[in-house]
Amino acid sequence: MNKKHNSIDPPTGSLYISVRAIGNSRGVVIPKVILEQLGIDEGIDLTVEGEKIILSKPKNLARKNWANDAKAIVLAGEDQLIAGDFNNDSDGDWVW
Repeated sequence: MNKKHNSIDPPTGSLYISVRAIGNSRGVVIPKVILEQLGIDEGIDLTVEGEKIILSKPKNLARKNWANDAKAIVLAGEDQLIAGDFNNDSDGDWVW
């Protein structure tokens, strides 16, 4: 693979990649150019279908919009405590 290219053509067949030991596990190294082309920089979704391992770009990152959702809840005035205070009688004068 030529390292000067920033993109590659999708393979028409399969690409052989060695499975390597990583601690007590095994893993594969995905070439950087492929990850860049797909826009993957942090993590991937892994699924198994029959005898195939399928790696794909995450569709929904957990907590991706939590900050915006929390702001919307505050702006709507819906940020009151539901369960009430969690203090115990034995907490005394603790300052939280």
